Amino acid sequence: MRYNLSFSINSVTDNYTEFVPLFMKITGCQPKLFCKQPNPKPKMENQGINWPKKTREMHSNHFDSTMWNDFNFRNDDIIISTYAKSGTTWMQQIVSQLIFNGEAGLPVAEMSPWIDLRVPPKPVKMPAVEAQTHRRFVKTHLPVHALEFSPKAKYLYIGRDGRDVLWSLFNHHTTATGAFYNALNETPGLVGPPIEKPKESVVEYYHDWLDQDGYPFWSMWENVNSWWAIRNLPNVLMVHFGNLKSDMPGEIRRIAEFLDLTIDESKWEDILKHCSFNYMKNNANESVPLDGVFWEGGAKTFIHKGTNGRWKDTLSEEESQKYESLALDKLGPECAQWLATGEMPG
Repeated sequence: MRYNLSFSINSVTDNYTEFVPLFMKITGCQPKLFCKQPNPKPKMENQGINWPKKTREMHSNHFDSTMWNDFNFRNDDIIISTYAKSGTTWMQQIVSQLIFNGEAGLPVAEMSPWIDLRVPPKPVKMPAVEAQTHRRFVKTHLPVHALEFSPKAKYLYIGRDGRDVLWSLFNHHTTATGAFYNALNETPGLVGPPIEKPKESVVEYYHDWLDQDGYPFWSMWENVNSWWAIRNLPNVLMVHFGNLKSDMPGEIRRIAEFLDLTIDESKWEDILKHCSFNYMKNNANESVPLDGVFWEGGAKTFIHKGTNGRWKDTLSEEESQKYESLALDKLGPECAQWLATGEMPG
């Protein structure tokens, strides 16, 4: 979660100037400025397809889905989507490396904003996004029906076993600092209840998350279902966290092909190095909101472990089966299998 925008001073000076005092009061940090200009490659729109339509708005201590209503799509936009804690930051890093040809030190968190995060407010965020001159790659945590969906863009959806998601969410929430709560709860425009500090037990947290449909965040079932339903659209690519772990080079090449990006083989080793967990952990300030001010221990806390299966040492067989039964009921057998294993049906 971040005020993660690339500001173009000429186009947003007035709004930026007005917002800085509020921004610094809430976070104690100064917004950063960034602009970079590689050559974009346009894409053809696909015709004769029943494209998804926005049917609802979502508001919470995190969300303001109306941000998308003012997003002006370009022919080469890239939208990175996950439920949460499913490899979003990793995919942002991968896409940045493909666009910028293995360049080191990219401020990815500044370059790739979370559009539907309700802070900073729309008058600051959307002009700044519009002013970006590089091929844009932005992120969302919304279900499809809360988005403005465009045939101009390409969508990358990353899935992960919900138990692994939950363990990562617990770390994310239990290490949050006062700045995290201030930004989400005190920024003007809050709709719904504020986010509260979590319980100390990860098992209690797990049961609350399952029993209350994603509490204290949002529904995973709704999110995954909505993207699974459009998996066969020509501008959607489904990626699984486990497959990225087991075959990162192969998955990066698949992603590059989908995005119409040609890999410079002379930079291939640099791309792989810069997408590795160790590189991202050691250079976490480049990828993490506000250099990690929202988490105890800073940015390296946000880039936590990047591993799967930690729940196996804690949950009983009955507790684990509770998740599997819910996944089967809420997602159906094919989607549940993909979310658990990364294996597509048939």
